[in-house]
Amino acid sequence: MENLSLEIVTLITGIALLLIGIWGLLTQKNLIKMVIGFALFDTGIHIIMVSIGYVKNRTAPILDQAVKTNQAAEKIVDPVPQALVLTAIVIGLGITALMLAFVLKMYQKKKSLEINNFNDLKW
Repeated sequence: MENLSLEIVTLITGIALLLIGIWGLLTQKNLIKMVIGFALFDTGIHIIMVSIGYVKNRTAPILDQAVKTNQAAEKIVDPVPQALVLTAIVIGLGITALMLAFVLKMYQKKKSLEINNFNDLKW
């Protein structure tokens, strides 16, 4: 266990959060718990993307005195996964806020947070 690198621990943590989020989305009947499950799922995906994009013994993609311009490609990490995760965090936050607004409106209409009480569109 002591030889587990930080990359593996981060990847396992991301996968665990992803699985807990999927479990919360599929098994919970309370709308707030479903939104929390979505947020955990989203966070797990972000952690997985960061852990996959990490390269050991490389520096941040900032060109300064620590990285000479002729050797920059060998010493810096690819910035694309980091940019994708930042964008995904903002989108996930917006979606979570929209879901919570929907839950609030649904609660105001039916006075319940249980998904089984919303059967207006069932056949």
